[in-house]
Amino acid sequence: MIEFKAIIEKFDKKGEKTGWTYIEISPLIASSLKPECKVSFRVKGKLDNVLIEGIALVPMGEGEFILAINKPLLKKINKSEGQWIEVQLEEHVDFKIDMPEDLFSCLKDEIDLFKKFNLMPRSHQYYYFNWLNTAKTESTRTKRIIMILHSLENNLDFGAMIRNARNNGNA
Repeated sequence: MIEFKAIIEKFDKKGEKTGWTYIEISPLIASSLKPECKVSFRVKGKLDNVLIEGIALVPMGEGEFILAINKPLLKKINKSEGQWIEVQLEEHVDFKIDMPEDLFSCLKDEIDLFKKFNLMPRSHQYYYFNWLNTAKTESTRTKRIIMILHSLENNLDFGAMIRNARNNGNA
């Protein structure tokens, strides 16, 4: 387990990361967690005294990574931009999230789409799972499944799917 202190920061304008709250993970710390890794990987540990698991470190280039902190997690740790936070991290090797049953039911009938989905890195699949599982109503969940299927048909990654939906007034 690696322990360090970090300042909570927020992107002003940074493409799809605009508005994200995060902490920086230096190349030294990232390579201590997962040597020679240049792609996103999952970690577990603590932010202050709040347990975390399955959170992705996102590569920013030159060996640097960030750990995004969403609003619910910020609320749990009771911190905001500009404040220091105690961090304890290790790679979350055994992280696993199962495909939601309703998404599986739709994909199993669409062999080509199912293959495309399974060829995605696990971290990218998780974006879809998390987004689908945060739907508050059944109609929103159904709409999201349709959007996922459409994105697979059109070879859109998660970010492109969301941007496309926003541009069409569907998100």
